[in-house]
Amino acid sequence: MQFSPPSAPVAEALAAGEMQVAPTIEPLLEFKDSDVKFSLTDLMDILRDNEHEGWVLIAYPDPKTHRPLIGAGFSLDLPEREHLQRDPLNPHPFLEPSSAELWRAAGLDPERLQSILDEFRQRLRAAGSSRRYRMRMRTLAPQITEEEGARLLRIAVIQAVYNAEAYCRDFDTLTASQQMALSQLVYQMGVNLDEFSEFLKLINAAEGAVMPTGSGVEKSIGARIDSGMGVSAGPSAGLGGNAAGRDSSLGNSAVLAAAGGTDPEYWKDVQRSLIQSQWARLYRARAVSVIAMLDPQYTDDPATAERRVAVTIRPAIAHRRGRLVAGRRPLAVSSRRRRAAVGEKAHRARSKRRV
Repeated sequence: MQFSPPSAPVAEALAAGEMQVAPTIEPLLEFKDSDVKFSLTDLMDILRDNEHEGWVLIAYPDPKTHRPLIGAGFSLDLPEREHLQRDPLNPHPFLEPSSAELWRAAGLDPERLQSILDEFRQRLRAAGSSRRYRMRMRTLAPQITEEEGARLLRIAVIQAVYNAEAYCRDFDTLTASQQMALSQLVYQMGVNLDEFSEFLKLINAAEGAVMPTGSGVEKSIGARIDSGMGVSAGPSAGLGGNAAGRDSSLGNSAVLAAAGGTDPEYWKDVQRSLIQSQWARLYRARAVSVIAMLDPQYTDDPATAERRVAVTIRPAIAHRRGRLVAGRRPLAVSSRRRRAAVGEKAHRARSKRRV
């Protein structure tokens, strides 16, 4: 399903003085689709797929934190947070507005947000547990429309793109697929991407650079990761895996190539820093698709790029009825969609340059 960009009516309301937003949110409203090399609309379609975030038009509880989510895992009650930029070579700041500010930036009525939160809490108390609440969700009427869900998803994706630039000082030089991969990582993990210190060091390709090791925000929850119906949060320990902060297993090719270059060994190191993480093992399907997109030649053959990554990720071990078994999740099958998302826009840009 293709969504029409909702930014136009929001911009018109701002221009007419009919809508007020916090100054901190203004950079998100200034975003243009041409600011990135990939298709923002196609990334939205990917995120709402059940292999990624899912799509639910009523408030539902995160299975780990029990906090309310809606749409493709949009958090409904987060406060504004400070997220310090600890890379002295990257002047781009992080932006972590509250859920209420993002809700307003999407052009939705703040009173409706409070009403949805009140109804969610009443339903959760009546259900007695998040699990029972989720079992009853199919019988509940939607609280937002498809278009309103699209507005929330779009503003959240724009925030992820904005913060991806804060994580990667050479974001503009990345390929379309690499920009999409990094933006998707930020959308899924939020501030918890700070824990992937080796990945961040490599993606910036600067020996001795000071990379984020603490964001000034809460680090007690894990990555914003799918639970099958949206976004969940797990323990922060181990998301970066047993190799997230370890240099010895990786090569030195990162210091030999500028970020955004096409040196295959450099990008293999970048991919390996994620492949070795616990996140990749626990959420294998989405990890395969995201890590594969970091390959600078991804658009030439997405399926092969994904297979190459898939064979290197060990499934997580799950406990079932007293036995240890390898957790198995189906691999993502939307290579064609992701190729279209990152390839069509890049193709148009190359065509314009030739003209």
